[in-house]
Amino acid sequence: MRRLAIPTLVFALIAGTAGIAGPASAAPAGTKGGGAGGYFTPGSDKKVILTDGADRRPGGRNAAEQQATADESRPGRYIVELAEEPLTSYAGGSSGLARTRPEAGDRLDVTSAPARAYRSHLDAQRSAVAAAAKVQVTAAYTTAFNGFSAKLTTEQVTALRADKRVRAVTASRALGTPTPPPTAPIATTPATATPEQRDQSAGADTAGRPDTPGKPGKPGKPGPGTGAGMVIGVLDTGIWPESASFAKTMPAPANWRGTCQTGVAFVAEHCNGKIVGARYFADSWLAYGGTVPEGEILSPRDVSGHGTHTASTAAGLPLPNVTIDGRRFGPVSGVAPDAQIAVYKVLWGGMGYDADIIAGIDAAVADGVQVINFSIGSQLGDWEANTPIGIAFLNATLAGVFVAASAGNTGIVSGAISNAAPWVTTVGAAVTKLDEATVKLGDGTKLVGGSLDALPGGDSLPMVFGDQAGSPDLGAVYCEPGSLDSAKIKGKVVACALSDMFGSAAEIKAKGGAAMVVFDPVGNYRINSIFNFPVVYLPTEKQAGTLFNYLMRHPTDAKASVRSGGDGSSVPGLPSVADFSSTGPDKVTFGVFKPDLVAPGSDIIAAVSPAGNFGRNYDAYSGTSMASPYVAGSAAILRATHPDWSPGAVASALRTTATDTVGTTDPLEQGSGFINLAKATDPGLVIQPTAKELVTFSETAQPDGKELNLPAISLREYDGTRPVTVTRTLTNVGKTKETYRSSVSGLPGMKVTVSPASVTLAPGQSATVTITVRRGGAPWDRYVTGSITWQGKAHSARIPVAARPWGITPRPYADDGEEFGRMTNGAFGSVQPGFTGPFVGRSTGYTPMRRTSYSMPAGVYGGVFDPKATGVKKVDFTVPANTAGIVVETTTDDPNTNLDLYLYKGDKLIYSSDRYWTSTEQAYKFLPEPGRYTAYVFAQYPGSPVVDFQLGHAIIGRNTTYAGATLEAPASVERGLTYSFKLKPTKPLPEGDFWAYTEWSTNGTVVPGNLVYTQQSSWE
Repeated sequence: MRRLAIPTLVFALIAGTAGIAGPASAAPAGTKGGGAGGYFTPGSDKKVILTDGADRRPGGRNAAEQQATADESRPGRYIVELAEEPLTSYAGGSSGLARTRPEAGDRLDVTSAPARAYRSHLDAQRSAVAAAAKVQVTAAYTTAFNGFSAKLTTEQVTALRADKRVRAVTASRALGTPTPPPTAPIATTPATATPEQRDQSAGADTAGRPDTPGKPGKPGKPGPGTGAGMVIGVLDTGIWPESASFAKTMPAPANWRGTCQTGVAFVAEHCNGKIVGARYFADSWLAYGGTVPEGEILSPRDVSGHGTHTASTAAGLPLPNVTIDGRRFGPVSGVAPDAQIAVYKVLWGGMGYDADIIAGIDAAVADGVQVINFSIGSQLGDWEANTPIGIAFLNATLAGVFVAASAGNTGIVSGAISNAAPWVTTVGAAVTKLDEATVKLGDGTKLVGGSLDALPGGDSLPMVFGDQAGSPDLGAVYCEPGSLDSAKIKGKVVACALSDMFGSAAEIKAKGGAAMVVFDPVGNYRINSIFNFPVVYLPTEKQAGTLFNYLMRHPTDAKASVRSGGDGSSVPGLPSVADFSSTGPDKVTFGVFKPDLVAPGSDIIAAVSPAGNFGRNYDAYSGTSMASPYVAGSAAILRATHPDWSPGAVASALRTTATDTVGTTDPLEQGSGFINLAKATDPGLVIQPTAKELVTFSETAQPDGKELNLPAISLREYDGTRPVTVTRTLTNVGKTKETYRSSVSGLPGMKVTVSPASVTLAPGQSATVTITVRRGGAPWDRYVTGSITWQGKAHSARIPVAARPWGITPRPYADDGEEFGRMTNGAFGSVQPGFTGPFVGRSTGYTPMRRTSYSMPAGVYGGVFDPKATGVKKVDFTVPANTAGIVVETTTDDPNTNLDLYLYKGDKLIYSSDRYWTSTEQAYKFLPEPGRYTAYVFAQYPGSPVVDFQLGHAIIGRNTTYAGATLEAPASVERGLTYSFKLKPTKPLPEGDFWAYTEWSTNGTVVPGNLVYTQQSSWE
């Protein structure tokens, strides 16, 4: 289904899945499909994202597929986890080997005598296991993970899994999407600022603060508010050490044990203290392919820009002004400008093996970082709990290292959360800057999009559609390089469908165009890039339809003006959750709430690698990749301010003090809310899980996190026929005794109690409260969200709550889009109840789908939907209260016509059905709100000047009686099992389709059932 197409993310996202993965930032990608007539080719409906280092070079959007990986049994590369604990979590017990796991508040010392002795023991055990299976070890791990990676035969896999000294054998995964080689030269000398960078960093004092104009800077004393003394480990694509964001000599902090690993174009002097250490990890990559990708270099140097951007976002030096392509974009600074950066290059050409990533984590913990940033994730989110990378991060956490990671950029579908382990702080992205631009068409219509470029403004200019100004065969509709005629676009605003925006902008600029306006026929994410040319991006499908059909009505006299600024309509407000940011729930485990919070992640200007960014030293990227280092920098500040805080305390402080975003309070979207570092420094209370809880979770095959002492409550698919009770332990980390009173907000229909209702805590004191959640009148199979707040005199702590009682179908996703398992065939229906007990059903009987024939004049062949365009038929109908469901369908007898169907309620799109080439479209809504609905039938490809079609609709009442039918169902059910039922008509049905509603009850509690369809042929 086209509307469920998943975005292609060139710098997409992670570990533990077999899906395409890589750095979790938004990036242009995706190719157009093969030709099939019309303006837009199949596959052009793929969601793409418009910034990041990957698509800034020719061919960036034509990335190859992920390298093949071994499955769970075939020969290939594997990660072997040994049964004994690594240094970070070994608590003693082996004869003669003292504990190495640090006590709470302490740090791991890998140089201590107990650590050296235990490492020798692990080395010996690993050698014995490998020898027994005749395995050649590729990489060994002992600090945050105990095990090794190796190329294994099927027999070796079997032998290792049978070895009691082995905990797990997991097929290694190649993560990422390849990026094309760089086009700019790569530096080979130690870090020195270029003339442009000297302008950017001029006036910064030794503490990184800008001078007062006209006065020399005075060294400032670094304090905890700047992250001084902290080291942030960045696992990514490396770093560009010459950047002004890192141009400061600093001494290594106490207890730093890292190194500066030299390599191609990277020398020891590049580790100047600001960059306190640098390493690269490619053993598994080289063992698999023998060489790094074209354009990559075997060293910590970044050739794409992603790692440099994340490092400078977390801890870059303050610069009074950044200049990009001659334009000043103002000051920039890392969140923790006095923190130091340790580089761990684990991605090569945008890809890396999880075996190399684990080696990077292992080294970071051994080196002594206090914070890790992991802007890497899986395109479709995690698919399993407790992956090898997840276990390595658990052990890092147990050793006192805070881990921030990106949630992913797959906002088109819910539940596509990356890095969902409860010991990782999973970060979504927020929009914090408007960066709007307005296109005013010749008929006065205003379209508000986005731009980071200087726009001409002023009077209207002639406007031309790319398809009308060049060669369609060469991709003129997308303004592909080489496709446009300079005589037809010179001095004009050129409208282009979304594809390779950088290539399109370069084409128009080279051919003398005045500006570019980009639209997407199926809608896309709101993100901007810097093109060094006037470019306005219109992200929504509605805008695309308006612009496209204006161009069709004015093929020779279209006009437009483009100017900076807008009316704020492009976002709900500031800050708001970015539309690309992956949303919950966590589909892998119950009881874990993700994302944890959101941070700035849209149009973020930071340092990059000029090799991969048109020679630029700074650029604007967007993605949860950019939000994660913001939290990593914040964590460094909190660690510096509160050296005794654990990673769990830091995570709690960041989450319980977060504030609501604009446009939503839904924790499935915003987590705990938007980061508020000022309040997090003094949160009053913290709520954090114990090490024992986390370890138990990691050792459970199907873990449920609701009992973890996390600063959130997630009740996905719980049994709504009985109350759920959880506990949370609150600890006062303030300086004075304080009384906190609890209150509940949101959660409509739910009955939530907190006992005791108030607690009085002295500094350092803890209290456990019991929280009971009853369904009450809340709906089944729908999320109800809200929060619980503990308010004191000087502090308050808020935790989000999301609860969805499982009625008749488990749903690992949120409530948007498809109603999973809600529609079924009456001849072989099925339900999967979320409760145990008696099972009583009723039905409305069958009501016919009412069909009406229509004709409409054809519109543009292969065009874009616009409610006001020719080739669109509008049909209104009223949905009364207490309606179980509405179903709308289109059909046509013309095989040369393709219809699309859109269902609206007022101006809100409820459902779209626009499969690429079929006119049998269906839109539906379960338990719809009453009111006026509109169905729009769009002849995307008309087969003749007049389009004949049929539109059917069924409005199924919840308490209405239709044609008789007998419901056959079991008398009792058990939670989680699947049961069959039949809804059989009591007499033959006429020709056509029929719909019914079933409803179930258990012990008097009513549970909404299915929308059931049938035809007489099903019973013959």
